[in-house]
Order: sequence, then C-alpha cells, then structure tokens
Amino acid sequence: MRLKIQSTDRIGISQEILSVFAQKLWNIKSVEVEPCITYVHIEEENLALEQISRSITSISGTKSCQQIDLLPSEKKAKHLQALLANIPDPIFDIDNYGNILTINNAVENLKTDQQVIYVGKNISEFIAQDIVKEISLKAKSIAVNLNGKAYIAEISPVLNKQQIAGAVLILHSMNTLGRQVALLQKNSDHSIDNILAQSAQIKTLKQQTIRFAELDLPVLVSGETGTGKELFARALHEKSARAQAPFLAINCATLPENLLESELFGYAPGAFSGAQRGGKPGLFELASGGTVFLDEIAEMSVYLQAKLLRFLQDFSYRRVGGTTELKADIRIVSASHQNLLELVEQKRFREDLFYRINVLNINLPPLRARKEDIIILAKHFIKQACQQTNQHNIELNEEASHVLQKYQWPGNIRQLQNILFSVVALATNNEINVQAIEQALSQQSQKIEKQRDNADQSEIANWQQAQAEFEKNLLMQLYPLYPTTRKLAQRLNVSHNKIALKLRLYGLKQSQ
Repeated sequence: MRLKIQSTDRIGISQEILSVFAQKLWNIKSVEVEPCITYVHIEEENLALEQISRSITSISGTKSCQQIDLLPSEKKAKHLQALLANIPDPIFDIDNYGNILTINNAVENLKTDQQVIYVGKNISEFIAQDIVKEISLKAKSIAVNLNGKAYIAEISPVLNKQQIAGAVLILHSMNTLGRQVALLQKNSDHSIDNILAQSAQIKTLKQQTIRFAELDLPVLVSGETGTGKELFARALHEKSARAQAPFLAINCATLPENLLESELFGYAPGAFSGAQRGGKPGLFELASGGTVFLDEIAEMSVYLQAKLLRFLQDFSYRRVGGTTELKADIRIVSASHQNLLELVEQKRFREDLFYRINVLNINLPPLRARKEDIIILAKHFIKQACQQTNQHNIELNEEASHVLQKYQWPGNIRQLQNILFSVVALATNNEINVQAIEQALSQQSQKIEKQRDNADQSEIANWQQAQAEFEKNLLMQLYPLYPTTRKLAQRLNVSHNKIALKLRLYGLKQSQ
C-alpha cells in the first residue's frame, strides 16, 4: 500500500509519522519526503485506510492521509521507461567498464536469437569496437557494427562529480542518418508538378519520368549545364516507391578521386592517416532504401568507374580499407552534360559502365530549344527574387520578354535565374525593361570574360583560335539583343557585311 500524507512544515513531523508505523509494526518498504508531504510504501495491503488515517492524523500538524498508486520516484521511472520504449533507436546504458546496466525495447527488437541476454553482459560481446576507450568527458560519435548491421553510435558520458561513471550509447541506423542528410539537402518541394513548363518536350519528359519512377532501374539524365538534371532526378525519386527513403546527391567533378571514393563507399577504422577512429559510412550506406544521384559522372576517374561497375553488378561493396562485405539497397541516378558515347569512343569512359547506368534515359533539351517555357520560368524567378529582396509587383514589360525569348541562354535555366535575380535586386521601379536585361547580361559577360582571362589558357592552340572564341562569345551575347545585322553592326561600330560574315562563320544566324 502506498500512502500520501500531507502535513504542516514542522521540524521532526516526518520522524513522528514514521514512528507510528514502527509502533504498529507496519513494515515500511520505502519513504520519500517533500516539503509538507511524506510518501510511505508499506507491505501490508489488507489494512483499512481509515485505520491508518486515524493513527496518522492524531499527530499534531498532519492534515490528511490518502492512498495513491505510485510514489513520485516510481511515477518518474514509469514515464522514463515509456519514453525509452518509444524511442526507435537502440539505447544501451553501460558502466565505466562496459557492463550493460539497462537497455530499451529497441535493443530487444534487434535480437537475432531469442536466447540473447544483453543486461549484465559486457558491451564488447556485441560490438567489436572498444567502446570503453571511446568514453570521454565530451560526447562523440563513432561507426559501429551490431549483429552485422552498421550504425553510428552516439556516446554520451554519465558523470558523477565530474568523474566518468559510465555512458549512454544511442545507435542511429544509416537509414535514419541518410534521411537527416537528405532533409538538409532538400530545401524545397521537388515533386514533378513543380517543374514549370508549357513546351511539349518537357510535358512529355514529365510523363516519361513518372513512368520511369515505377521501374526500379538505373537512370541516366543527360543535358547541358543548367537544364535542371538534378530537379528531374529528385522528381523521379519523389514519385518512386523509395520516396520516403533518402535522396543523396554528390557532384563527381568537385572531389578528387580518393575523397570521392570514401564519400561513396565510406572507410573502415584506421583506413588512412587522419581518418576518424571509428570509420565513416559512405553515401551508399546512408541512402539505404533510397536513391543516390551521381552528378557529372563523366568526371569520375577510370579506377572509380571500375569500382562503381563492380558495385552495380550485385550492389555489394567494401568500405575503403575494410574487409567486411556490405550490401546497399539503393537506386542509382546519374547525370552528365557531356556526350558519354563520345567519351566511350575516346576511351575516357567505360563502355560497360555506360550501358549499366543508361538502362533508362532522360534527355533534357536546352532552354533555347524550348523558348515557350522562358516566360513562365522568368515570372517564377522574378517572384522568388521579389520574396528574397522584399520587393513587390515587379513585372517584365513586353519588349524585355521578347529579348529573353530571343536570347540563346548558353547557361540555360541557371543563367536565366541568375540574370533575373540580379535585375530584381537592382530594380528601382516595378517594371523590368530591355535596358535592365541588357545591362545584366553585359555585366555577366564581363565577369565570364574576366574569369577566362584569369584561367589557364593552355588549351588555346594559337592567337587565331583565341580571337575566334572571343568573337563567337561576343556575338552570342549581343545578337539576341540586336537581332539584325545592321543593329548589331551599329552597336559594335563595324559594317553590317562583316557582322553577317561572322554570324555565318560561327553558325549563329541560322540558329536564331
């Protein structure tokens, strides 16, 4: 029987209450005291509450005696157990020798053998890594394996007077971590419905993407830089049966070979100098059940191409420096702005890998081939830019719209977005005119030329080639703004015959 006895705040009253229990020979199991309240747990279950209450309230200062279900400490313990039971990640509470003191329900669910008992055993019997050596005054995370499955163990010390008395281990599955990483990468809704288009080409590709999403096969997304390859890859994932699992993207062109290998496959403990002590999972582990997007796959080295090919054969692999064979349940979506078939012919890309990743193909047209989409995209980007710059009701006038549609957009959608963000940021009224577009394009062109001037010119064969590249780029930038040979000749202060000759030479006039 558990009792709650309320009283005045008088010195020694709790002792007098307990003396009554002693005199009556009522066996006390536990006592808890709070200001003005004494909680008592006695073994006798058959006593009448009225009998106990008469004996207790006879003490000066006592107010009431009532029966309760749980003592405060028992109630807290119950709530704590309920909390731990509902945490999906396995949790181990260990002492400073590694002995397991308690576990939550998620650990019980990990059992591959019902005879396994965790509590009372040492954590080293289940996890190969030396967890005790990893315990320090600061929390840390290491990669571990339990029952043949990889986890990230979050090790938080339990301190007693600033001395380590043990630790709490929380094991996060790779899938959970992958979803968290995917959420950090995902900053907007990437559903197929949010791909803006009026052109027949894109509408057809959207339907094709929906069909491909139902097929759990590798997909190659091709198209020029800035055409929205990752947007289609994410939309493909969102429409697939893997939508609730992670979508993780990596640009193969931004990392050297050794770093890209460890990012994809992870590395084992002590794999190389400077490696994390517990090793590190790769994207293939983190994306378990989901999709990995390999952007600019043509930039992958021949060595990594071979390793990726071996992985795609049965989706098994080893971490860098590891010996354990791991499996990854993922879908590979690749992308490149280069012509992979040409690279295959040049022996710069493996033919067998090309056919492995190119089971399904989405080929995105450049923006200049879908000009009916330019205005709808422009209005969308202007709206976004207005929201970010706290401006309102900025619109394109008709002449500016015409210029946008005539321009060739070598940088495609990404260039259009950058230009319009720049125009909106500098806008002084609610209308975007031709002059604003021309100025933004001119400034962008100057920046590009400056970057080219500062870049390595080793690929330029001679003076004539350099001059031809400059002329072609200049005409590509200005011809949409001055769409006749006479207007462009007047702008550049040369004869219109020279302009006509150069446009034919570089094949620009015919593409307008």
